[in-house]
Amino acid sequence: MVIEDLLAKRGMTKYKLAVQAGIPHPTLSDICSGKTKLEKCSAETVYKLSQVLGVSMEQLTEDGIRQTERERAYEYGLPDYLQHDLDAYKSGIKNHSSLLDCLWGELYGSINMAEINDRSITHEHADYLRKKYLYGAKP
Repeated sequence: MVIEDLLAKRGMTKYKLAVQAGIPHPTLSDICSGKTKLEKCSAETVYKLSQVLGVSMEQLTEDGIRQTERERAYEYGLPDYLQHDLDAYKSGIKNHSSLLDCLWGELYGSINMAEINDRSITHEHADYLRKKYLYGAKP
């Protein structure tokens, strides 16, 4: 993450940044952990952090915005069968389906087929979908 890279370069702790920026330490921790996206924070928070870190607000949020756009693109324009299985899996999670293990397997197979057989998605794209939906990890 951009903030952690900047902290490392400056030899600064998250706590010190929070104090100097005048924002609550839990807020900064949530931003750094990814629980809260910096792009969703108020302009005031981004401004305070950018001032203490010595970078522009744009530089601070640019990587996060680029990542968000890429993630958004990864979930649209999929082959019909993959989109169908992704939507079914999301619906199964939302509705606490008793068939979730089957839906998981269908989505897993569709991701592999789109990547390996059809080559309609890249390995990076497939890895993103697997991590986000199948393994519950941050992509």
